[in-house]
Amino acid sequence: MKTAVGSVKNASLALYFADFKEITKARLAVSVVFSSIAGYFLGAVEISFSSVLLLAFGGYCMVGASNAYNQIIEKDLDALMSRTKNRPIPAGRMSVNTAMAIAVLMTILGIVALYFLNPKTAMFGAISIFLYTSVYTPLKTKTPLAVFVGAFPGAIPFMLGWVAATDNFGIEPGTLFMIQFFWQFPHFWALGWMLDDDYKKGGFKMLPTGKKDKGTALQIIMYTIWMMIISIIPVFGFTGRLQLSIVAAIIVFLMGTVMLFFAFRLYENRDNASARKLMLASVSYITLMQVVYVMDKFI
Repeated sequence: MKTAVGSVKNASLALYFADFKEITKARLAVSVVFSSIAGYFLGAVEISFSSVLLLAFGGYCMVGASNAYNQIIEKDLDALMSRTKNRPIPAGRMSVNTAMAIAVLMTILGIVALYFLNPKTAMFGAISIFLYTSVYTPLKTKTPLAVFVGAFPGAIPFMLGWVAATDNFGIEPGTLFMIQFFWQFPHFWALGWMLDDDYKKGGFKMLPTGKKDKGTALQIIMYTIWMMIISIIPVFGFTGRLQLSIVAAIIVFLMGTVMLFFAFRLYENRDNASARKLMLASVSYITLMQVVYVMDKFI
């Protein structure tokens, strides 16, 4: 009997944990934390393990809170789309009050954790929550410009790590911000292309032309080129302490050409399979680019 009760409790805890991961979008949050830590390593003169832990915890809380607020606001629209109808709130596994409690608690914990690093880091973390929740989320059903607005909070994590390490905002974190800012467009438009039919069920306007056409594909190409250019700017010595060797710049540029290749393939084929390949290439690019930047500093 005790074993049966214990099994039920364990199953319940597993379900609660699964819903917590879903409401906070754990995989996305972990990727954001990775970007923040990469930025920290680039900015730090000496690595502080406690600071890395605070940044990781605070960063996860910031992203988790933003995603929880987002799912509260969009609960009725999520119920209309195949990819989101099984989320905790529309599926009825979590109440709005519970989700709000999680979001508020994570907001407080995240801001406090980042404030222990320095006030500027906490400020940028709070700005990212505000922009994502109060500006980007409502705009998604109004205009494709929502992606432009959403690119601002989406670009903060890489920059946030540098600010956490240095307590300073200047050309270096600004450059990191711009790299991730321009990366957002080919990444999210590729995703939006794949999910366009489902997005339309919820009334979301994610593609720049509103259609899966050459106009959208051409904009993806242009933003990919800008991303490639900005990603190698540190090799020219214009970006203060943020520097990149010629070898690392070549590697980063070549990785960008892979993304550009898939962007051209999307322009030629204009199908979901090409969009998926571009989306996967973009995920690989942002991760590997950050790894190259960090390795180039320490090797």
